[in-house]
Amino acid sequence: MNPSQKTSNTPLRFIFGCRAIIETIRAGQTIDKVFFQNKLKTARVKELYDLVRQHEIPFSYVPIEKLVRIVRGNHQGVVAILSPIVFTPLDALVQATFEKGKAPLIVVLDGVTDVHNVGAIARTALSMGVDALVLPTQGSAALTGATMKTSAGALATLPICRVADLGKALRYLQASGLTLLACHAQAAQVVYKVDLTLPTALLLGGEGSGIAAKHLSVATQHICIPMQGPIASFNVSVAAGIMLYEVFRQRLA
Repeated sequence: MNPSQKTSNTPLRFIFGCRAIIETIRAGQTIDKVFFQNKLKTARVKELYDLVRQHEIPFSYVPIEKLVRIVRGNHQGVVAILSPIVFTPLDALVQATFEKGKAPLIVVLDGVTDVHNVGAIARTALSMGVDALVLPTQGSAALTGATMKTSAGALATLPICRVADLGKALRYLQASGLTLLACHAQAAQVVYKVDLTLPTALLLGGEGSGIAAKHLSVATQHICIPMQGPIASFNVSVAAGIMLYEVFRQRLA
């Protein structure tokens, strides 16, 4: 297991109430996501909100009915999910990989919200020598028990980097010497004709909207998987598997 990550066999854990969540964050425990009740504005909620933003924790506003379904206690309008893992800083991961004398291979997911896709990608990534999976703080699937199960334990071992600003993270990867390859069906360059033995970051988009335009514009190169038939694209986890196997194949040669 990566020394910077921990996992647990316990079920998904929720904590609720402003003070409890505030103290949990201040104690250094990793929060996967915080749910705030819609339109609830109190001094304590604002204190928690400011702390959540400061620590770059994913959050969303939900109806009170959702909070009631999650917990039965006095939730005070806020519920948090404790993360089953501890995240790895992206800069430390990249530096450590280079120091090992290895060409880094990073998978970056832009807006992949299906927990089964994230889990499946993590499982394939671990098998294909990927050094880390990068997920944006907002607009990404929560790393819940279902995600962990779909990954077949890969999320307990594969380093996961959570970033607040995906665009900034992409620019950092490029500045660090990685070739940023945007993988999408409209690209002209076929993956099999690209040198994937170099330090590489593969950028894959979400199930519906794909890679955001602002992130596509940052990419070093756009690549696709050749295909035929009436269906225009692959499921993102399938595309990740095909791309990663080609990297694996080239690096074995």
